[in-house]
Amino acid sequence: MGTKKRSSPTETTELLLPERQVDTRLNLPPLYTVYLLNDDYTPMDFVVEVLMRYFLMDHAVATQVMLQIHQKGRANCGLYTREIAETKVVQVNEYARRSQYPLLCGMIESGAE
Repeated sequence: MGTKKRSSPTETTELLLPERQVDTRLNLPPLYTVYLLNDDYTPMDFVVEVLMRYFLMDHAVATQVMLQIHQKGRANCGLYTREIAETKVVQVNEYARRSQYPLLCGMIESGAE
């Protein structure tokens, strides 16, 4: 009978694997634009308040955005990840309803406009 050679604990076996390129870059999440739509009933002061409260705009910037909403029918309020954009849309729409105004806030994926 043949004898089997046992490998000693000091012997190492080298396993050769093909080299692979590993992509270590992180993909950024898609961004969403949150916007407000114009209506004929919501007071301009309320829109400015919403912009200051939920989008952290100062009074001058909020007034400019409110005028854009009034004149063009819509204005972008910010660019956020999906979860933050969804939260802002819900918060603004609920606040408008509680205040009995028909102001509408929405979101769209950035670049899809």
